Amino acid sequence: MGPAPTREGRATRARRSAGRPWLAWGLVIAGALVLVSPLYFTFVFATQDRAAIFDTPPPLWFGDAAPSNLRLLQERLPFWRNLGMSLYVASMTTALNLLLCSLAGYAFAIYEFRFKRALFAVVLGSMMLPAFLHMIPSFMVMDALGWIDEPRALYVPAAASALGIFLMRQYIGSAIPPDLIDAARIDGCGEFRIFWSIVLPLLTPALGTLGLITFIASWNNFVAPLVVMRSAEHYTLPLALRSMQAPNNTEWGALMIGSAIAMLPLLVAYLFSARRLVAGLTSGAVRG
Repeated sequence: MGPAPTREGRATRARRSAGRPWLAWGLVIAGALVLVSPLYFTFVFATQDRAAIFDTPPPLWFGDAAPSNLRLLQERLPFWRNLGMSLYVASMTTALNLLLCSLAGYAFAIYEFRFKRALFAVVLGSMMLPAFLHMIPSFMVMDALGWIDEPRALYVPAAASALGIFLMRQYIGSAIPPDLIDAARIDGCGEFRIFWSIVLPLLTPALGTLGLITFIASWNNFVAPLVVMRSAEHYTLPLALRSMQAPNNTEWGALMIGSAIAMLPLLVAYLFSARRLVAGLTSGAVRG
């Protein structure tokens, strides 16, 4: 055995241990500031005119140009119609994903049928394909259906995601006991009634997680509207704001206030569902 630590050695170790939490908190706060600064400057620049945005150093506090920026934004774009289009497409995409992914996840978790493992492997494998691979086939299908420049060309192809099916399957497999399903069948419940009245209310954490992920992904989607939308009235917000940018003629104040308004629904949704998001993502980690 080594020599017993002296009083000075114990005091030194105590000081080091006491300093570690402050170091950890300092790193966390520094990282949070780095992550939050783009959001903060978006809202600051939304209240500044074009000249002030490019000042050196840039403005660090809010200005009084927000009303003029908003008027200029409405002159350049049918902004509120674009906002409504984004809300409609994101809401429809989210609703369809919640319904279809929960049904598919329930089937993969509860039922036994031929080629079940192969089909689930295909679902997982589709998550590894780059998104740009299906751009041309998707456009050709939408064109053949006559859906070009229509909102359903955005939410119907995105009605069921592989991530949503995987998340629902994992959650149902870990949170829904098979004995509960068997008891409902003995009581005479049909299969759809079992799903709708018994299983679906128990999926609230996973549905909240999937809903938030799907809504954010649909709200921020830029490539799909770029491919299938033609008229400015049908643009979603990312595409509409991008159309404002032009060489040497971009009204950055108007663009910033449009971006700030576009971020508000996402920030509100995240603030109300952040805890449920973490719970839903970790709930299926116990069983495969």
